[in-house]
Amino acid sequence: MKVTPTAIPDVLLIEPRVFADERGFFFECFNEREFRKQTGIIPKFVQDNHSRSVKNTVRGLHYQIHQPQAKLVRVVLGEVFDVVVDIRRRSPTFRKWVGVHLSAENKQVLWIPEGFAHGFAVLSDIADFIYKTSDYYAPQHERTIMWNDPDLGINWPIAGEPILAPKDKVGKRFTEAEVFD
Repeated sequence: MKVTPTAIPDVLLIEPRVFADERGFFFECFNEREFRKQTGIIPKFVQDNHSRSVKNTVRGLHYQIHQPQAKLVRVVLGEVFDVVVDIRRRSPTFRKWVGVHLSAENKQVLWIPEGFAHGFAVLSDIADFIYKTSDYYAPQHERTIMWNDPDLGINWPIAGEPILAPKDKVGKRFTEAEVFD
C-alpha cells in the first residue's frame, strides 16, 4: 500500500495494492501490521458502518465531541467527494479542510484521526460508503457543522440542491461549534 499525507498531514490517503486480471480484482482493504508499519499508528477499531446514499446527498459534517472517533473510510459502489475539517483548536491546520474523491473505481481509503469533522457528497447515482471507527457511535455526543458554512468555504462538487438529513439542515456554524482543545 502507498500512504500519502494530504494537505492536512494527519489525514492520510491510502492506495492499496490491487491485483487485477480477467476474473476481476483482489486487494487488502485493511492490514493492521502494514498500516502500523507505514503510518506508525496502531488503530483499534470497534465498529464497521455501511451507508448507501443517492446522488446529491450530503452527509455531515459530523463528529463526536466526547468518544471521538478515528475513521478509516472507503467507497465500494459509486463515487463520493469526501471532506475532512480539522477542529482541533491547537492544530496548525485548525479550520482547514481537505477533500478527496473516493470511488469504487480508485479503491482509495482515507484515514481520519480523532479531532476532525467529516462529511461527504454523493457524485454517482448511488454510493455505498463503508467505514471503520475507533469508538462506538454515541448520538448524545454527536455534533454537526453546517455542510455549507461560509467560513469554511468548502467547494462541494454537486449540482443543484443537496439532499440533507434533518440534523444536517440545522448544523451549527463553525464559529459556534464545539471543537477539541
